Amino acid sequence: MRILVVEDEKDMNRIIVKRLEAEGYCADACYDGESAYDYLCLEEYDGVILDIMLPGMDGFQVLKKVREKGIQTPVLFLTARDGTADVVRGLDLGADDYIIKPFVFQELMARIRVMTRKKADVRENIYRCGSLTVDCNGHNVRREEKNIDLSPKEFSVLLYLIRNKNIVVTRDQIAANIWDSESENYSNVVDVYIRYLRKKMDDDFSFKMIQTVRGVGYVLRGEP
Repeated sequence: MRILVVEDEKDMNRIIVKRLEAEGYCADACYDGESAYDYLCLEEYDGVILDIMLPGMDGFQVLKKVREKGIQTPVLFLTARDGTADVVRGLDLGADDYIIKPFVFQELMARIRVMTRKKADVRENIYRCGSLTVDCNGHNVRREEKNIDLSPKEFSVLLYLIRNKNIVVTRDQIAANIWDSESENYSNVVDVYIRYLRKKMDDDFSFKMIQTVRGVGYVLRGEP
């Protein structure tokens, strides 16, 4: 199961993501409404944990726009907005649940399990890009007939790239999602792990899937 966590308080976001991962979920993180909308339009999730008070586009606006676009990903509002009018508005816009902060993690996990039953027909947790297959459940990576052995951190970097396949991501975005940091030092570490990945999954093939976009970052592309 793949969950998007949209929370502008970065410490809280990281805590929720780590708790989800400990429960066996794959979790992506973003911190503002515009990014949340982009993620939901570009990728398929089994559920979204969505704050209301976000920079730029608020959670209500995000939900309204994705529902107007026909995206029916289950949404759980997790917010300090505890007024009855806010709860009613969120549910009327198409939210599946609404939890008030502060909250208990056991309850949040239980509600996520209920919410994601709507997508219970999704049995696989596998990402594909061209001939590349990444199996989250087994932590297996395969390109054509070649099994690729990755370290846990290499796997995490590749997983972030394949979740955003055909989208250019910056070094800071990778660092923030893998190392919980946007510092320059971690940007250099990203380059190191990209080199490791290229050696293992690109060197034996004529088409190089991990491509550099000069001055911006990296993109994972499938074979043309």
